[in-house]
Amino acid sequence: MEINLISDTVTKPTTGMLEAMMTAKVGDDVFKNDPSVNALEEKVANYFGMEASLFFPSGTMANQTAIKLHTSPGEQLICDKYAHVYNYEGGGVSFNSGVSCKLVDGNRGMMTSEQVEEAINPPDFYHSPLTSLVCIENTTNKGGGACWDFNELIKIEKICTDNDLKYHLDGARLWNALVAKQENPKDYGKLFDSISVCLSKGLGCPVGSVLAGNKKLIDDALRVRKVLGGGMRQSGFLAAAGIYAMNYHIDRLADDHKRAKEIGEVLIRLEIIQKVEPIETNIIIFELDETKMSSNNFLAKLEEHNISIIGMGQGKLRIVTHLDYTQEMHLHFLKVLKTLA
Repeated sequence: MEINLISDTVTKPTTGMLEAMMTAKVGDDVFKNDPSVNALEEKVANYFGMEASLFFPSGTMANQTAIKLHTSPGEQLICDKYAHVYNYEGGGVSFNSGVSCKLVDGNRGMMTSEQVEEAINPPDFYHSPLTSLVCIENTTNKGGGACWDFNELIKIEKICTDNDLKYHLDGARLWNALVAKQENPKDYGKLFDSISVCLSKGLGCPVGSVLAGNKKLIDDALRVRKVLGGGMRQSGFLAAAGIYAMNYHIDRLADDHKRAKEIGEVLIRLEIIQKVEPIETNIIIFELDETKMSSNNFLAKLEEHNISIIGMGQGKLRIVTHLDYTQEMHLHFLKVLKTLA
C-alpha cells in the first residue's frame, strides 16, 4: 500500500469527476465561448456573492493577477511572514508587479489588525513605498492549516477602508476553513476586493484556480491572465471537474480534518516528537526531538513502509490529508507511526 501525504495536490480525479470531465460541453475559452468554464465562473461568483470570476491554471497566477491589479510599481503590500504570496510564488510580487512586501510577524501565518495598522507606511512620506494592498491567506499553509478569526478579518477590512487599501484573500484552502468553522462564503465575498480559491487541493481537481471580484476587476484580470500566458482553449474539461468538486467534495473535507486530528493525537504521544502545531483542518506540522531521531531518519523509516510526507526545513515536517487518503490507509498509517517510537 502506497500512502502519499506530501500534499493535498497529489489526488487523482474520482470516477464521478472523470465522467463529468469526459462529458463536458466545451468551446474555446480564449474567446469566452466555453460553456463549462462560463458555468464554473458563474458558480464561483454566486458562491461568494461576488459579481464575476475568472478561471486560472494555477493559484499562483490568480494571486499574482490580483496583486497586479490592486497595485502599481514601487508600491508595497502587507502580508504575514508565512504568506504564500511571499514565500512560494517565485518572487512574482516583485517580478510581475514591481511591488515589495512588508512582512508582519504574526502567529501561524495570521496577523492582527493592530499589526496591519502599524505596518502601513505614512502616505505622505515619499521616502518609503506607498502601501496599497493587504494580503490574507486562509487557511495558512506554513501555519499548519490554521483558520483566521473572521472578526479579525472584519477589523482588518475597516483599516483597509480607512486607509484606502485594497484587500485580497489567498483562499487556496478557504474551502477547508469554511467547513471547519461552518462559515458563510458570502460573508467573505462582502469583505474582500478579490478572492482566489484553488480547485486542485482539498477539492481534488487535477488543475485550476478561480479569482473572484467585481466585474471591472475580472474584466481587467482577463487581460493580465493573457499577458501571463494563462489563456486556455477547451479548458471546460478542467472546469467541469471544478463544478463537480463544488457539488460533491466540499462537505467531505470534514473527513480530512478528522483524520488529521487523529494523526496529531498519535504523534503527540510519541517520545520522538517534540511539538505538534494545533490542528484545525487537514495540515499537520510537527517537530522531532532530534536527540532521539533525526528528520531524515524519520522520513526514511516511513519510506520503508511506502509512506511519503514532506520536510519543510528548520526541523519541521508536514503531513496533509486529502481525498485519496482512505480510512484503510489512515488506520495503517497510525499503526506504522506507533511502531516508530
